[in-house]
Amino acid sequence: VQLVESGGGLVQAGGSLRLSCAASGRNFSLNAMGWYRQAPGGQREMVAVISSGGDSTNYADSVKGRFTISRDNAKNTMYLQMNSLKPENTAVYYCTAGILRSSVRGWYWGQGTQVTVSS
Repeated sequence: VQLVESGGGLVQAGGSLRLSCAASGRNFSLNAMGWYRQAPGGQREMVAVISSGGDSTNYADSVKGRFTISRDNAKNTMYLQMNSLKPENTAVYYCTAGILRSSVRGWYWGQGTQVTVSS
């Protein structure tokens, strides 16, 4: 199973980006999913998480009201809509998912996508 992020890039402060995370593979099911980020010299931190059905979400305090996490289970894809971006949001953004495959549960990570917000 692979998780592939897309949608990162360079944006000016106040702008918006939409990240996508697509899961692909055979014979798997997705559970909870989430977005994490890691800034240069920093630790990886949670940005937002979403339940398997998409009915429950949780956000880091720093992004509440500006970022929205969602998922389309028919497409095995998760999204992160990021509005009112700030320079401090600059980081590599990673998606993660709890996956059940062949009766084995595990957490998978994508390779990350760079988000750079200029002031």
